[in-house]
Amino acid sequence: MIPTNVLSDFARNYERVMEETVMQNRYTGDIGDYGKYGLLRSLQHTGISIGINWYLTPDESNGDGRYTSYLEQGLYRSCDAPLWDELKNIIHTRRSVEEIEKREIIEALYYSKMLDFTDMNPLQREKERTAWHSDALEKLHNNDIIFLDPDNGLMVPSAEKTKRSNKYISAGEIRDYYDQGSSVMYYQHKARKKDTAYLNSFHLLLRDLFPDAAGISLKFTTTSQRYYFLILKPIHFSIIMDCIRDTFLPRWSDHFILIS
Repeated sequence: MIPTNVLSDFARNYERVMEETVMQNRYTGDIGDYGKYGLLRSLQHTGISIGINWYLTPDESNGDGRYTSYLEQGLYRSCDAPLWDELKNIIHTRRSVEEIEKREIIEALYYSKMLDFTDMNPLQREKERTAWHSDALEKLHNNDIIFLDPDNGLMVPSAEKTKRSNKYISAGEIRDYYDQGSSVMYYQHKARKKDTAYLNSFHLLLRDLFPDAAGISLKFTTTSQRYYFLILKPIHFSIIMDCIRDTFLPRWSDHFILIS
C-alpha cells in the first residue's frame, strides 16, 4: 500500500504536467480497438497470461467510436487478418466488449462489471468504486500482465471524486495490481498536449510510485491517437520488449511507434 502523502504528491505534480483529455461498448471495433487488440494478441503469443479490466462505463451520446472505415480498406487487414475479419463481423452485428470476450479474440481473463456512478452522491461513488476495484483485483489475480482500459487514462485531480472519475484509473489502483505480482499496461487518451507531456507524466509515475519497474511507452498514431504505457516487473521486461520490437512493431509499423 502506498502512503497517502506519496499519492497526493504525485497527483499534484501530475496535474501540473497534464490537462484532462473517453471504455464504452459503442467504441468496440473502431480503429483504436484494432490497434489495442492487435497489441494484446501479440503479447499473448509470448505465453504470458493476460487480465483485462475494461473500466466499462455507460455509453454516451456523442460522435466518438465512429472510426470504422478502416474495415472497408484492405490495407489495414495485413496487420492482423483474423482480427480484422472478426471486428468487421462485430461492427455489422453487435458492438460490445461481450462480443470480444465471447469470440475469444484475446486469450485473457476479463473483468467486465460496469463502473456506473449514475445518481450517486460522492460517498456512494467512493464506496462503489472501492468495492468494484476490490472485486476486480480478486478476479484478475495471478495474471502476468493486467491491461487497464479507461476512457481517458490516468486520473487527474480535477476529475477525482467527481461523477466523471469513472473515466480514469488511479495511480493507487495501478499500484494494487502491481503489488499483487502483475505487470500493468494502461490506456491513455491523447488530447491537445505534445508527446513530451504524456511521457513526462509517465516517467513521473514510474519515479514516484514504481522505482523498481521498467517502463515502455507506445503511441498509436493513426486517426485517433493514443498511448499505451507499460509498467513492467523486471521478470517480464525482456520477453515483452522483445515481442514489441521483433514481432509487433514490424507488422504494425504504419500505426504504432515506440516512444521510450
